[in-house]
Amino acid sequence: MSLRQTRLKSVGALALALTCGVAFFGAQPASAGTLLDFLRSNKHGQTKQAQQRIERGEFPSQPGFEEKAAEVKPLPKVSGPQYYTYKAEGLRLVASSKFADPLVTGAIAGETATVTPVGLDADSDHRRLLTEARVRATDEIAKALEAYYGSNKPLLWIDNNAVSDKAKAALAVLSDADAVGLDARDYSVLAPSDQYDSMDEAGHNRALMQFELELSAKVLAYVQDTVRGRVDPNKISGYHDFKRKTVNLPGVLKVAAASPDIAAYLGSRTPSGPQFALLKAELAKLRAEQNGDDRVVVTLTGLLKPGGSSDQMANIVAAIGKHGSDALKVDHALTLSAYQQTPDYTPELVALVEAFQKERGLKPDGVIGQATVRAMVGDSDADKINKLVVALEQARWLPADLGSRYVFINQPAYMVYYHNNNREELSMRTVVGSRSNQTYFFQDEIETVEFNPFWGVPQSIIINEMLPKLRSDPSYLDRLGYEVAVNGQAVSSTSVNWNGSTNAISVRQPPSGDNALGELKILFPNSHAIYMHDTPSKSFFKRDVRALSHGCVRLDDPRAMAAAVLGTTVDDVAKQIAAGKNKAVQVPEKFPVYVAYFTAWPNKDNVVEYFDDVYGRDAYVNKAFETTSKARAAQG
Repeated sequence: MSLRQTRLKSVGALALALTCGVAFFGAQPASAGTLLDFLRSNKHGQTKQAQQRIERGEFPSQPGFEEKAAEVKPLPKVSGPQYYTYKAEGLRLVASSKFADPLVTGAIAGETATVTPVGLDADSDHRRLLTEARVRATDEIAKALEAYYGSNKPLLWIDNNAVSDKAKAALAVLSDADAVGLDARDYSVLAPSDQYDSMDEAGHNRALMQFELELSAKVLAYVQDTVRGRVDPNKISGYHDFKRKTVNLPGVLKVAAASPDIAAYLGSRTPSGPQFALLKAELAKLRAEQNGDDRVVVTLTGLLKPGGSSDQMANIVAAIGKHGSDALKVDHALTLSAYQQTPDYTPELVALVEAFQKERGLKPDGVIGQATVRAMVGDSDADKINKLVVALEQARWLPADLGSRYVFINQPAYMVYYHNNNREELSMRTVVGSRSNQTYFFQDEIETVEFNPFWGVPQSIIINEMLPKLRSDPSYLDRLGYEVAVNGQAVSSTSVNWNGSTNAISVRQPPSGDNALGELKILFPNSHAIYMHDTPSKSFFKRDVRALSHGCVRLDDPRAMAAAVLGTTVDDVAKQIAAGKNKAVQVPEKFPVYVAYFTAWPNKDNVVEYFDDVYGRDAYVNKAFETTSKARAAQG
């Protein structure tokens, strides 16, 4: 078998091995590529440049890295991040005994002391009963309660020995927590009856003080949850990376005490950004409809191609009639009205399906596969509601205001959107990480566009994918024209002991037409070695499911995105590329990029769209919800 045949066989076997990898063991800067692209980088064997460098002896030997007899060690493996078993924050008893610390006074030492409780309201003597209240809360909430009630602050929810109107207003907000994507059961408080039927005055007063402390704890929990989310995303998986928001809990109690409209104050703490508002409105609409699951069922197996026939054709047409846009229905009104429930996939029906595929961002080829069926059938109302609740939670992990200018990458949609001056100016298809090399969920700032980039191969790819080949063929990288360095000094890959540690070894691919990163990359430096970039593998953008890379985000139109983030023209970007030099250009001003994961998110027309949960992450968020609610219910 010739070298070319061997190469083509390897490419075919590894056709789905794609770009970015997680940087491990001292990995190189944020740059990576596919093993397929790696193999494609030189179609004709050893490059002339690499051969000349070897012949000139430009690869000095490195102590400890020369070819030598060495014990063959088992191949190492770099593992990616993991999903965790979610552990909710524990609860503790609020130290209510601190609410009435005794102050001992006496004129003469040894004289019988007088114990005067501190923190009592002389006009409401029953307040001393706060010391008997038993409430469990997280440590942060407990500390805020102890600080407030332990420093002689006024009661918040009791007025004239009864539950106040302010308390009733707060209870109304807490009981409606489901409307903003929270779980009202997490904030449930049982108000004591104003009647004395079943208890004496002392028992009633004790119930009031128990209620006072409980409601304060629940109000704090509600505000904290609605601001930052009820679960900690970083406890869900290693793919989640967020600096969790802080909430000034003592300040919440202070404002609650002074606020003339507690409902308005609590409502103001819910995120007010346009995306959150649209998700919230969609949730209210679906819950109000209560139509049950009225989906059209399409049980198509395999592919239905133009000219074919299927007993599911009637259901397919019905599904498009239900889920297609009004514009589509108008354009194809004759086809829809004239259809006679026949099984034949006629040209008129093909045109209808192609139009539906196009408006759903699918390949408009008229071939009906599972991706098209999912788009036709849609989610049940229950599925949509669950996706909305998860989306509202995740929206709280991001800033309440995404900004007037930002890039938003939504992995389940396989799309990236550029917003400027508070409107979407550009969108395009993306390729994101595969299930085994998932793209992270985080936010950062765009800083640089690099033209004609080097691909610095991450250690994860060197170890997991290149090392097996290099152990049997140490000259492999030299022949392909890749640059190898040990402790920063260029060496021949042949001189490296690939049975030893790779910690000090770096590998990169020089700029070229076959470089795994293509013409450019857009950097937002982060610890995950993730960025946006071009790719030679253009055919992947034609696929409907585009979870194919090693984690980075490939752009269908990288020149347009580079021009947008640099504030220049596509022609200027083309000139930078045509110069052929590796060059990094700083953006005029840094701005946010959200590498996000939403299975429900509004589009530029303010319509909420739903997407498949490609990584199964919504299920992990739901498990975190369940664990958190269970922990909070443990009030014993």
